Amino acid sequence: MQVILQQDVPNVGSSGELVKVRPGFARNYLLPRQLAVPATIAQVHRVEHEKAVALAKAEKLKKESRELAQKLSALQITIARAVGEDDKLFGSVTAKEIHAAVEAQGITFDRKKMQLAEPLKQLGAVEIPVKLLSDVVATLKVEVVKK
Repeated sequence: MQVILQQDVPNVGSSGELVKVRPGFARNYLLPRQLAVPATIAQVHRVEHEKAVALAKAEKLKKESRELAQKLSALQITIARAVGEDDKLFGSVTAKEIHAAVEAQGITFDRKKMQLAEPLKQLGAVEIPVKLLSDVVATLKVEVVKK
């Protein structure tokens, strides 16, 4: 019997997949728990349509992420901070402050995508990777200078 899985089922398949299972397994386990639906022609067409829509959304998101990555890579952020003796910063520059400086330039993105291991505590230039998608990474250039 062929069924279309609605959710991931271990050792059977993943969501949206058309799989062939034994009739008893489908009738007694998959269908009552709404883990699958019978593979009718209408259901198969619905799943194919949903896959096509999801693929189009993923392509659009990837294109937007690449454009944002180009903007971020071209951007140079300068943050002025008060320093004490030996050019030591009072406090540090956090991801929140860097994100605010980028948004002041008119570019918006999720702050949590910045891969800043720890706040910046020294003067100088730093390149911060921004992972927008699994395969789209931008490099944000931040320079901390004396006030």
